[in-house]
Amino acid sequence: MISALNRLVDLVEESLGGDFDVKAAAKELGTTEYHLRRMFSSLAGMPLSEYVRRRRMTVAAAAVVRGEEGLLSVAVRHGYGSTEAFGRAFRAVHGAGPGDVRRDGGPLRTQPQLRFRLTVEGNLPMDTRIADQPAFRLVGHAARVPLVHEGVNPHIQQHVTALPPEEHLRLKDLGDTEPAGLLAVSDDLDPDRAEGSELTYLHGVAVSPGAAVPGDLDVIDVAAGRWAVFRTSGPYPQALQTAWAATATEWFPSNPWRLRPGPEIVAVLERAADFSTATCELWLPVEPSVQ
Repeated sequence: MISALNRLVDLVEESLGGDFDVKAAAKELGTTEYHLRRMFSSLAGMPLSEYVRRRRMTVAAAAVVRGEEGLLSVAVRHGYGSTEAFGRAFRAVHGAGPGDVRRDGGPLRTQPQLRFRLTVEGNLPMDTRIADQPAFRLVGHAARVPLVHEGVNPHIQQHVTALPPEEHLRLKDLGDTEPAGLLAVSDDLDPDRAEGSELTYLHGVAVSPGAAVPGDLDVIDVAAGRWAVFRTSGPYPQALQTAWAATATEWFPSNPWRLRPGPEIVAVLERAADFSTATCELWLPVEPSVQ
């Protein structure tokens, strides 16, 4: 995966003068766009689309400062049809318009070319299993919320705490299949996992396809497939978020699996009364990386 990401960076450099075709890049690298975007954003700390934009504006800034051609020529050469569109993108990265930068020589916010390297990690084993799961349904209460990478997501917290205690008990009684227990489900995520992008969050349980579902509950149908299941225990949600990050930095690069589209599920198996610590299972939909 490390070599594939470095080749991806090279492909970005080759396309700075026009649109970058992520789907074609994924095909060349023998993986899927879904998996490639997730691995890049997890390891680079930024969405792939943002990296492409920053690199394009870094290279464009050099042409702007040199002043050897008009701003329209610079805009067109870097994939923009007008100086207005180019100016908006340029200002979003550098904090100043191209005309100001040409006159003053700055400010410039340079995005260096990334290079991924393998570091020796994994000194702590990850408690993982692969589950072949038949089709099931996720039922519960759903809401659209922004993605938060670290700490408690206040929007999710508000959504869950607004439910009366008896509703949690009703949901637990409905669950009849794995993943077991009350579930925190993230679905319809932004491919780049950008901070602040919206996702569908469902607080609920898993039921078999033929189970009766009350009409007041939201439903997500999940097709049969394989899942990588990671068991975590410790401070909540820090231990869970650390494991989530480690799937990209350690587990996927060293195992013959890749992510496939589908909901990402957290099953809370045990927890302290104040939810300061918890034992959880993180369920990620996967498929073999070599088809």
